[in-house]
Amino acid sequence: MAVYSKDRKLNANLKRLDEQHKDARRSAKDTEILLQEDAGFLEAEGMEKTYKFKQDDIVKEVDAGTANKRFELRLEQFGPYTLDYSRNGRDLLIGGKKGHVASFDWRQGKLDCELHLNETVHAVKYLHNNQYFAVAQKKYVFIYDKTGMELHRLKQHIDSTLLDFLPYHLLLTTAGNTGFLKYHDVSTGDLVAEHRTKLGPTQCMRQNPWNAVMHLGHANGQVTLWSPSMPTPLAKIMACRGPVRDIAINRDGRHMVVAGADKTLKLWDIRNFKEIDSYYTPTQANTVDISDKGLVSVGWGPHITIWNFLKQRQNSPYMNHMIPSSQIQTTRFVPFEDILGCGHNKGISSVIVPGSGEANFDALEINPYETAKQRQQSEIRSLLNKLQPDMITLDPNVIGSVDKRASAKRLTPKDLSDLQPAKPVNEVDSKIKPEVKGKNSTIRKAKRKLRQNVINERAKRIERALDKEKNLRKQKHDFAKGIEPKKDTLHGALGRFN
Repeated sequence: MAVYSKDRKLNANLKRLDEQHKDARRSAKDTEILLQEDAGFLEAEGMEKTYKFKQDDIVKEVDAGTANKRFELRLEQFGPYTLDYSRNGRDLLIGGKKGHVASFDWRQGKLDCELHLNETVHAVKYLHNNQYFAVAQKKYVFIYDKTGMELHRLKQHIDSTLLDFLPYHLLLTTAGNTGFLKYHDVSTGDLVAEHRTKLGPTQCMRQNPWNAVMHLGHANGQVTLWSPSMPTPLAKIMACRGPVRDIAINRDGRHMVVAGADKTLKLWDIRNFKEIDSYYTPTQANTVDISDKGLVSVGWGPHITIWNFLKQRQNSPYMNHMIPSSQIQTTRFVPFEDILGCGHNKGISSVIVPGSGEANFDALEINPYETAKQRQQSEIRSLLNKLQPDMITLDPNVIGSVDKRASAKRLTPKDLSDLQPAKPVNEVDSKIKPEVKGKNSTIRKAKRKLRQNVINERAKRIERALDKEKNLRKQKHDFAKGIEPKKDTLHGALGRFN
């Protein structure tokens, strides 16, 4: 309660201060509410549906800055195109199937590099920042810098059609027609792991941002989960009845959307590996992606459908967009922006999707407005804080924790022997026993048998000595019994021939 005095001037000043405090409290309250509420989604009036809104109608209602972010690149000679955005959403990397690769700042329209490789390009991917990117070409995977200079040719990655990058582990992952999943450390240049899936060519691949586990889709309808430290899958999910076309996982790692060739679009809960919901598409979907706010984009044929079914089941899509006489190849949401990038047969298009981007970003984690100095510092920080590949598990919270059930386990005799103190150094048996095989081993038997069948001078000499000893023993035995030795009748006549 404000206390006023008899001085009118003082009362006026106190009243003005009270009003200022009330305005400050009100603005602070509004700021907290603004950070918590969901803002920016389309709202229809009456019986109108939001999926009937066209892009031209949306451009007229949004601000000029957002309207300028909608563009279209007509590149019909080198399509179909795939694309990828940098982690902060400032740069766009495009790759045409016929060898056209370009990296540029899509907001300012500033081109960094443009390459015509004259061979097939399957996939493109930015690394930890916009300074380096990887391209999966016809046979090998190549790494280029921002200026378009070729830095490395990864000969270990042959016939790769899928690329992904783990930013906290600095690992480049590849998969493709060979059926192998490979992890390559871009900071040291070493091949960390190489796993054989044994399920044929890999159809699609996507990482879980929460625990860095790789999700691979296969032609038999299975989705397998992999980590570099395990040669076998961590888990297998029978996602659909046909080949898996594409996979998308939301930012908190709880939900996975699987698009199958059987025209199904299924939502899975990865925490307990259960199917939550299922939808049908008119034709099989080619690409799926999930935005920061949980909107799901599905590309099928020339159509792009955007859903909001992660929280509850929807009877109709949130938005629709069509690119006539084309085929949607890739759709990717721009980080921290209400923009969806689409790669198709005729080039690249951007679609305004209100409410899809996260507006409250962490500048210490990813800064969309970082300077060159801040980018260099973040790169050094990522190298110092790099996580080891062995730390990739289904539940990253178990790393560095204590197993509370360990005290309840019963000790086995092996555990008891491990708990016994070790012998002193002077009591340790220092006798070294040679590693010899048994007398009845297969090799020794073969040697003895071979030795019996071999006739040489030494064997003949030993045989003559044994015969002579046998004869002398027999003569001694006969002499003891009084038996006269037999006379050789031919000795006299044939003695001269001895």
